[in-house]
Amino acid sequence: MSQPRLLILGPPGAGKGTQSANIADEYDVSHITTGDALRANKDMDITDMDTEYDTPREYMEAGDLVPDAVVNAIVDEALNSADGFVLDGYPRNLEQAEELEGMTDLDVILSLDVSREELVDRLTGRRVCDDCGTNYHVEFNQPEDAGVCDECGGELIQRDDDNEESVRNRLDVFDENTAPVIDHYEDHDGFVAIDGEQTPDEVWTDIDEAVAAHAE
Repeated sequence: MSQPRLLILGPPGAGKGTQSANIADEYDVSHITTGDALRANKDMDITDMDTEYDTPREYMEAGDLVPDAVVNAIVDEALNSADGFVLDGYPRNLEQAEELEGMTDLDVILSLDVSREELVDRLTGRRVCDDCGTNYHVEFNQPEDAGVCDECGGELIQRDDDNEESVRNRLDVFDENTAPVIDHYEDHDGFVAIDGEQTPDEVWTDIDEAVAAHAE
């Protein structure tokens, strides 16, 4: 199998980051996220786009949303420099999905299905190391010592946007903007829906089988 070109879709808390890391390791492909691509290209010259700022860095430092046109260009650059990839966190809307079709041909599109209440439980129970960013969960993935990161000894905190009100709002935004992207891809020959409420190992088994069945 040549290095596949994969897209992984799903709401916040569905496990996209965990499974993308598995895919990147197993198939020796790049894990491309919008955030990582932005950070890697934050000094890209975008003066030709007639935007408010001249680089993505200026948007990020001002706390403003980076325009779709800039995000599209950065993702395109990241995809062009990768032999194979798993794309995670893009496209977030139908307009970006249409842009992506002009950038690359996808082999497999994975959609992680998880119920809303399960997502709320996962996200409100998440704890993050304040130093190194390692994720834990109060029920499913506890550290050896309560409140202390196993990796670096840092303090585990709840992110501001992991309270229930914020979580439900983020899921509403996903339903409005990104769920239609999943519908858009359902007719793709490589589209596979995955039960994301299984254990991480069971989810990975289904993903591995889907890639083997649809990637060349």
